[in-house]
Amino acid sequence: MGSGVTETARDGLKCSHEPPMLGESRMEEVRPVFAIVQTGGKQYKVQEGDVIRIEKLPVEAGAQVTLDEVLMVVGDETKIGKPLVEGASVTARVQRNAKAKKIVVFKYKPKKNYRKKTGHRQPFTELLIEKINA
Repeated sequence: MGSGVTETARDGLKCSHEPPMLGESRMEEVRPVFAIVQTGGKQYKVQEGDVIRIEKLPVEAGAQVTLDEVLMVVGDETKIGKPLVEGASVTARVQRNAKAKKIVVFKYKPKKNYRKKTGHRQPFTELLIEKINA
């Protein structure tokens, strides 16, 4: 029991099976540019415009920092370091130095009336990634 109406006509869309014109493409593949950097014994995947929290650095807020330990850069072509990518760096600006939320450390031994409650706030540096230099 077909109604005789095609999918394209019912949706009000035109279907064109013609190839794209010169200089025009149906879909351009844009690969995101990102890098894997190492700082403070940890690795971070960063893109331009990202804000990351890393282990505290001895720099003031507003200062510019260059992260030289780049393990991998992905863009038009992928560069993988052995162990580091030569000549690659990531430029970032320090937004603030602060402390993370407090975690509670509670030590307890049953039947001995031993209870200790302490806390810890880990210092960190917040960076805004400005440029990936590959």
